[in-house]
Amino acid sequence: MPGSACLHVVIVTLDNHLSGAVERAAAHFVADGANITIGFHAAADWDRDPAALTRCIADIGRGDIVIATMLFLDDHIRAVLPALQARREDCAAMLGLMSGSEVVRLTRLGAYRMDKPAKGPLALLKRLRGSPKPGGSSGAGQMKMLRRLPKMLRFIPGTAQDVRAYFLTLQYWLAGSDDNVVGMVRALAHRYAGHATRADSPRDYPDVGIYHPKLAARMTDRIDALAAAGAKQGTVGVLMLRSYLLGRDTGHYDGVIAALEARGLRVIPAFASGLDSRPAIEAYFMKDGRATVDAVVSLTGFSLVGGPAYNDARAAETVLSQLDVPYIAAHPLEFQSLQNWGAGRQGLLPIEATMMVAIPELDGAVLPSVFGGRADGSGDACTGCGRGCTFPTSGLSREMRSCPERAEALAAKVSQLVALRRSARAERKLAIVLFNFPPNAGATGTAAHLAVWESLHATLGKLSAEGYAVAIPADVDGLRERILNGNAARYGADANVHAHIPADEHVRREPHLAAIEAQWGPAPGKQQSDGGSIHVLGAQFGNVFVGIQPAFGYEGDPMRLLFEGRFTPTHAFSAFYRWLREDFSADAVLHFGTHGALEFMPGKQTGLSGDCWPERLIGHLPNIYLYAANNPSEGLIAKRRGGATLVSYLTPPLAEAGLYKGLNDLKALLERWRSSPSDEERRVLEPMIVASAAASDLEAGDIEALWARLYELECELIPEGLHILGAPMSAKTRAQLAAAGADADLDMDNRELDALVHALDAGFVRPAPGGDLLRNPEVLPTGRNIHGFDPFRIPGTYAMAEGARQADELIARHTATAAFPETLAMVLWGTDNLKSEGTQIAQALALIGARPRFDGYGRLAGAELVPLAELGRPRIDVIVTLSGIFRDLLPLQTRMIAEAAWMAASADEPLDRNFVRKHSLSHAAKHDCDLETAALRVFSNAEGAYGANVNMLIDDGAWTDPDEIAEVFERQKGYAYGRAGVPTRHAELFKTALAGVDLAYQNLASCGQPDLVVQKGDRRGWPPPAVGRTGPSVPWFEP
Repeated sequence: MPGSACLHVVIVTLDNHLSGAVERAAAHFVADGANITIGFHAAADWDRDPAALTRCIADIGRGDIVIATMLFLDDHIRAVLPALQARREDCAAMLGLMSGSEVVRLTRLGAYRMDKPAKGPLALLKRLRGSPKPGGSSGAGQMKMLRRLPKMLRFIPGTAQDVRAYFLTLQYWLAGSDDNVVGMVRALAHRYAGHATRADSPRDYPDVGIYHPKLAARMTDRIDALAAAGAKQGTVGVLMLRSYLLGRDTGHYDGVIAALEARGLRVIPAFASGLDSRPAIEAYFMKDGRATVDAVVSLTGFSLVGGPAYNDARAAETVLSQLDVPYIAAHPLEFQSLQNWGAGRQGLLPIEATMMVAIPELDGAVLPSVFGGRADGSGDACTGCGRGCTFPTSGLSREMRSCPERAEALAAKVSQLVALRRSARAERKLAIVLFNFPPNAGATGTAAHLAVWESLHATLGKLSAEGYAVAIPADVDGLRERILNGNAARYGADANVHAHIPADEHVRREPHLAAIEAQWGPAPGKQQSDGGSIHVLGAQFGNVFVGIQPAFGYEGDPMRLLFEGRFTPTHAFSAFYRWLREDFSADAVLHFGTHGALEFMPGKQTGLSGDCWPERLIGHLPNIYLYAANNPSEGLIAKRRGGATLVSYLTPPLAEAGLYKGLNDLKALLERWRSSPSDEERRVLEPMIVASAAASDLEAGDIEALWARLYELECELIPEGLHILGAPMSAKTRAQLAAAGADADLDMDNRELDALVHALDAGFVRPAPGGDLLRNPEVLPTGRNIHGFDPFRIPGTYAMAEGARQADELIARHTATAAFPETLAMVLWGTDNLKSEGTQIAQALALIGARPRFDGYGRLAGAELVPLAELGRPRIDVIVTLSGIFRDLLPLQTRMIAEAAWMAASADEPLDRNFVRKHSLSHAAKHDCDLETAALRVFSNAEGAYGANVNMLIDDGAWTDPDEIAEVFERQKGYAYGRAGVPTRHAELFKTALAGVDLAYQNLASCGQPDLVVQKGDRRGWPPPAVGRTGPSVPWFEP
């Protein structure tokens, strides 16, 4: 307050990147005797340290000047908004900068209040903010206007001077050097707190420029200030955030620059203001419209155009396509410490995975990689890899640090991509990996919806035509014979044995031998081995080796999870990838079809470390992955855990399913019953119809309804045949898709083989959504890099309406023959929700009586309850089980469903109208736990684990009692995910919840699958014995 003995300034912002500048400014005021103190608080700290939020709220309560900036995430806004509102009228000044509208409206500077209608010069604020236009670049223009406005407002009296102070504060903060932070505080203290201190004008810095730690001034706008050495090995453009550079918080950037230069690469580290990197690309990475770099590495952690609050993927794709070089988006850790990340199995936190991985993927980014972060100040070693780095700190500052192992790994991957790009095709060595699952079942060389051998032959032919040194067998049969048979009989192998790795050599060269032997016994192991050596299966065709990925190794013991953290790949699996890297010396690897096992090996879910098995196996090899266009969720796992650039292929044409023999017999009986005029004949036919329907797992309660259901089954669209890579779409297929309603250019050329060659040239592979062609025609053309939908926009508007409709239909169908359900068990898969933009998520919310809550930017922020009066029915208690892939790819949605359940359990509503609350209160009383625990309704695997292990148990016949299946399922899926998205073991709660289920249900979204189906025992679904096994028999819903 004016006249206070000591003025306290409180700054609340998103992260810590200006914490050093603020601390140095605070030290300056102490040394200067200015009687000003500064409290700095980063919202990124609050999730992992609730005490930090408590300190922040308390500090706001005593702040004389309060500055809230970069608060745009709903969780952050809701955490401090009440404190800001309470302090607003009692402090000297409050400023909301570059934040959600709720925060910005709290601005109060003298007579100016941001929550009042803007008039006259005040309306300039709206002009400055503008509205993002696809493809437009507003950042540079906004910065120019920001510098002009204070000059324009200088001589306008009254409230305009407070508006001028607001713009000047923005200028100071956006150019947040030590001098400008001091100037910002001095200016506000002088004008609004009566301090005699005077401020210098904001110091200007280049909006676009070059940075290098070895430059005398560290920043310049002249590229010739950089040394040109290393250009013969290639040139890499690196994008950085200007604010980190001005705040002198560059340790993480410096580590990557040094690692790239150690690889002999010339590095051009560039920055731009306004969260739009295109000006830097155009100024320093291009000349005359062509790339002057061999790769671009973004270290910003955000989208290329728009930053954390907004992204323009179309504009990003345009400029990146002009560059046509690999675009790598690496990310620093801002929401957790390096120690937290290193020790955790999750890897990235949900907000990090969404903002720093999923959003850049929309631009076409690949190779998501951690490269640095902040230490927690404890001095403890990071356990992300074997190096055990420690990060000593000085004072209170938490500077960004390089993670040496991750920075070096990133540099090695970039270096190999650059080398691939600069190499001659005729000299490249390419490894193509085929899959073999399940082993010993004739499955070698298979992939989802792909005619592998015909596609492989076409690929080899294309590579040869494009200049690769390839010896192509005369026909498909000859190719298959070389790989599958060859000398296989001599060695008793599943395919041709191309190479032998002696056991003693494997022992000498395998860096992770101890871990593998602890799991699989002494080398060479039992898989793909003759007892003395490990077999590498496949055949070589010139400079192209076609290999068979070894089996996973778990088939002998179904009780042990393939994906548990303690598991390792087999000796053969690890040796295979080592042989590709070190013996064959591949320049790139092409995984051929959907999908293999590499990307599912143990390790963190996202943000992998050097100790994660996918990283150990693929190493630094460029990884191109031919992937089915209709499977985005598992494709994203391959991108994020296997470092893959995806090249999509079309799924096969569709045809009516028709009926197999048992259903044909049932159809004949029904046709006879429907056409018979004789009641007596109908009575004779009815028990035969019931028996025939039961044999086909169909209910025969109403014969006309049975007839309708049979007709639906006969007319369903299912994939017909297998797709051949590069083959044009047939006239029949075009007609089928057109008849089925596909809104797409069905005459466009098939670009898959061209795209594959381009990816192997290390060019930019354009991004594209994945999913069903009928639901999303933008899947075409194939041959592009698959991404999911914007996770901040799931569920979409149509999905919410459709989910609500399907929820009503489900309830209506169930109540037609039974009482209104109190509890429903529901399965959610990642693939189906990405295909349908979240229809199944919306349906789960609708059943609870909830809906998504979106913030002022239109991004998903959480859940809100639909009032009972509007809902018009009781809230259903929905027990949700998630596939591991859903958990990994949709963390915000996981938290939203958990929040909806918590809100329903907490609502003060009649128990006969709110079954979530009824059952939560009952469980809390019975088990003496709090309501937060009793309201947990979202279950999945532990972090880093996948699958329910039920299929393996059933397939191996390793069970004698149905309860054994239920126990395995409950044990594997018994981890509850609450509002924070953190799993905790709650198998007993899971078991109790399932025991009371009235209806078990799954909604599969596919053009070849009806929307409403029941899941009856898949490894990712509900095994029937687990549902209601301790209570009455549960009717399985058959729509």
